[in-house]
Amino acid sequence: MAAGLRKRGRGGPLARTAGSCGQWLRRAWQERRLLLLEPRYTLLVAACLCLAEVGITFWVIHRVAYTEIDWKAYMAQVEGVINGTYDYTQLQGDTGPLVYPAGFVYIFMGLYYATGRGTDIRMAQHIFAVLYLATLLLVFLIYHQTCKVPPFVFFFMCCASYRVHSIFVLRLFNDPVAMALLFLSINLLLAQRWGWGCCCFSLAVSVKMNVLLFAPGLLFLLLMQFGFRGALPKLGICAVLQVVLGLPFLLENPIGYLSRSFDLGRQFLFRWTVNWRFLPEALFLHRAFHLALLAAHLTLLLLFALCKWHRTGESILSLLKDPSKRKVPPQPLTPNHIL
Repeated sequence: MAAGLRKRGRGGPLARTAGSCGQWLRRAWQERRLLLLEPRYTLLVAACLCLAEVGITFWVIHRVAYTEIDWKAYMAQVEGVINGTYDYTQLQGDTGPLVYPAGFVYIFMGLYYATGRGTDIRMAQHIFAVLYLATLLLVFLIYHQTCKVPPFVFFFMCCASYRVHSIFVLRLFNDPVAMALLFLSINLLLAQRWGWGCCCFSLAVSVKMNVLLFAPGLLFLLLMQFGFRGALPKLGICAVLQVVLGLPFLLENPIGYLSRSFDLGRQFLFRWTVNWRFLPEALFLHRAFHLALLAAHLTLLLLFALCKWHRTGESILSLLKDPSKRKVPPQPLTPNHIL
């Protein structure tokens, strides 16, 4: 009898221990799933991924061969400005003329001096690695405010992507600089810092013109938030900054600067395309194809404006009226509206 009691006594603690371990394992598994699936854990997962990216990016820089495409051309174009040439039509590089706005010149002029006149590629790669990590943080902060995207998705947009590492640290393109400024602009808009957001947006445009593709969305947000009259000062910030940055070049040759840095008719070479590689080169280079793409883009913008954007509370026509005449006072836009 006593032996039986002792046996049960020994079994009791073991059972309780096993039960506690089981509960702990179940709790750990549940928390693990929440960690990967719940948007409220975005910042924690983002911090872990950024730490992982420090090692991954360092490995890529030191183990994967750098590919020269545009860096030397950037440096040659910037060097022309340093030597006193402010006529955009006279600024050339290995891959052709300078076709980016003035903000690009100033930023890459800084990189020119930071990398020993563009000769220290390894230094340039490390600078772009820091830019990459900063861009990741900006993107993660944007997604954190949506509270919709599960954190496990972030792994596929950074650690598992060879292309994003290539664009930053293996190619040294100017696209990362422009997009980092754009993502900073979006974060500022989400924080209701509209003036600073417009300023950073204009800076992004001054690095590469493709950021203008986001301009219709920004215009709509400004109209929603401030009305037509209230949006004019914010649009003025964008315009004035472009004039100030381009002033040395505008004074020298305004037509040359505008035609080169904002050339909407520039033709893209087929060998550099990625998205349209499946097309025959003759079709890709045909002007009718370009016009069809432009028409499709403008049509989709119009459909979005008429069928989607006006559902946020007011029609497009009412946005052009003075805010004081609105029937419903304007409310601050939510992060999801802005995004």
